[in-house]
Amino acid sequence: MFTGIVEEIGTVTALEPHDATGGTSLTISCSTTVSDAHLGDSISINGTCLTITSFSPTSFVVGISPETLRRSNLGSLAQSSGVNLERAVSASTRMGGHFVQGHVDTVATIEKVTPDGNALTFRLRPRDRGVLRYVVEKGYVTLDGASLTVTRVEDGEGWWEVMLIAYTQEKVVMAAKKEGEEVNVEVDMVGKYVEKSVQGYFEGLEGGQSGSVGLLEKIVGRIVEERLNGVNRS
Repeated sequence: MFTGIVEEIGTVTALEPHDATGGTSLTISCSTTVSDAHLGDSISINGTCLTITSFSPTSFVVGISPETLRRSNLGSLAQSSGVNLERAVSASTRMGGHFVQGHVDTVATIEKVTPDGNALTFRLRPRDRGVLRYVVEKGYVTLDGASLTVTRVEDGEGWWEVMLIAYTQEKVVMAAKKEGEEVNVEVDMVGKYVEKSVQGYFEGLEGGQSGSVGLLEKIVGRIVEERLNGVNRS
């Protein structure tokens, strides 16, 4: 689990498509993130939760699965690429962002970058438009591992926008990206759980498992009762 508050920008020193294990490995140089590293630790790299397989005082190595390569932008990294890094939360971590799993849902293409004073507004179009139902104005979205606030959503046109203030521009890799480049996207997990819960409830209604009075009926009844009471009092 992570917070979406990037601790530092690391530098890719090697990306080996076929390492000694037969898989893909990524080597990243950094300072803060590796200061208290242990084998098997989880670490967020551009919003992707990966496992440290080896490390030194100045760098660490992670393995990347084929699923991660398909779902994220990690396969496009090259030597000297910058990556956002965050260690997993601890009991003393301040939750400055939001709950981030490090499970990338899709990638989004930067469609437009617009300066606004000393801030930058990014318009993003996701590869999988299905994630748009979890993106709401003033809600959270994780982009390359950074917790950001959605400033505008256009479901019909298939995009949303976020704004990076001057301070954030210095702390995340997205600020240096140009139109046409991709960012990893993880939507707020709370929306997924709510959707599944509501879906399960209505499936229960259809299957006759809801009991005598459905939850929705209770909610509507309560709202109607409150409105009627208000009218009677006036």
